[in-house]
Amino acid sequence: MNKKTVRDIDVRGKRVLVRVDFNVPLADGKVTDDTRIRAALPTIQYLIDQGAKVILMSHLGRPKGQVKPELSLKPVAEHLSQLLGKPVKMAPDCVGPEVEAMAAELQPGDVLLLENTRFHPEERKNDPAFAQQLAKLGDIYVNDAFGSAHRAHASTEGVAHYLPAVAGFLMEKELNFLGKALEAPERPFIAILGGAKISDKIGVIQNLLGKVDALLIGGGMANTFLQAQGYDMAESLVEEDSLDTAKQLLQEGEGKIVLPVDLVVADAFDANANRKVVPVDEVPAGWRALDIGPATIAHFTNRLSGAKTVVWNGPMGVFEFPAFAEGTFAIARALAELEDAVTIIGGGDSVAAVKQSGVADKITHISTGGGASLEFLEGKTLPGVAVLQDK
Repeated sequence: MNKKTVRDIDVRGKRVLVRVDFNVPLADGKVTDDTRIRAALPTIQYLIDQGAKVILMSHLGRPKGQVKPELSLKPVAEHLSQLLGKPVKMAPDCVGPEVEAMAAELQPGDVLLLENTRFHPEERKNDPAFAQQLAKLGDIYVNDAFGSAHRAHASTEGVAHYLPAVAGFLMEKELNFLGKALEAPERPFIAILGGAKISDKIGVIQNLLGKVDALLIGGGMANTFLQAQGYDMAESLVEEDSLDTAKQLLQEGEGKIVLPVDLVVADAFDANANRKVVPVDEVPAGWRALDIGPATIAHFTNRLSGAKTVVWNGPMGVFEFPAFAEGTFAIARALAELEDAVTIIGGGDSVAAVKQSGVADKITHISTGGGASLEFLEGKTLPGVAVLQDK
C-alpha cells in the first residue's frame, strides 16, 4: 500500500478527525454487534497514546438526510467508552458552532464522537461547503472506514481536500491484504464467488479470471451459469438477462471456472420445504436449487486443497435457512483447515456465515467492507482511498 498512514505524521496535540465505520446494528438503544467498533480500536488507541485530540465521525443506517433519533450514534459513544475504559463525549451534531466549540476544548487524549453524518443530505451529495464545515473541526484527517471507502461522500472523500489526509490502521490492513491478493498472490490463487446474482459480480469475475488459477462459483449465481450450459434449472433463480454474459464468461474462463455438479433442491422457497439432492441435469419441474450438494462440496474442497491464497465473497446457498446452510458452512470449514494459506473473506453474508460456522478465528483476514471489497476486487478505484496522501 503506497498511502501514508497515521504512523507517517505527527499527531501530538493535534485535532485528528477520523472517519470510522460505526454503522452497527442496534436494538433497544444498545449495540448488538460491535465488530466494526472493535476493528477501529487500534487506530483510536494509537491516537490517544500519541496525545492527539480524537474526533470520530460515522454514518449509521439510512436516515436519508433527516434527523432520526433511533439512528443516533449515542449508544455507540456509550459502548465505545466501555471498550476504551474512558469517557467518549457525544456531540449534538456533526457540524456547527456548538460542535466547533466542543472540538476546540478537547485536551490531548480526549475522544469526541460526532452525530450521524447522514442526518445531513449534503453528506451523500459530497457537498463542498459541508465538507469544509467538517474539516474545520480538525487539523488532520484520517480515513479508517474501509467499508465506506467506495462512496464519494463528504466525510469519506470531500473533507480530504481540505486537510492533510492519511489512512488508519484498519484501512491499511484491508488494502494490504486485498491488494497483495490481487497484485502478488502466492499460488495457487483461488477465488470463490457466491450470492444470488451474477449481474452484481460480472466485473469481479472478469477482473479475477486473469489473475486466479481457479474460480469456484456457487449460490444463486451458479444457476445462471448452469442454465447457460443448457441445463434446465426449473424454478431456480436464473437471471435471463445475463445468460449471454454467462456464456461469454464460460468461454473466457474455460479451464478456470468450476461450477456445481449437484444441488440441494426444494419444492418451495421456504425454510421447511421438502428437499433432496440431485445432479445438476436433474432438477425436477417446480423445484429450485437452494444450496450446493455434497458432491460439489467434495469437488470444491478438493480444488481448494493446496491453495496458498483464497478470496471468498458470497454464500453457497440460502444459508439463512438451516436446511440449506451446509454448503456455505462446509466451504468455511474447508478454508479454516487450509495450511499456510492466506484466506480472505469479504462481503456481509460470507462474514456472517464464517462467524456462524465457528471458524472466524482461523481465517487470515475478514474484511469489514462488503461493497468496498467487491469494488476493490473488480479493480475499481475507491474514492475514499484515492484521495489520501501517497507515501
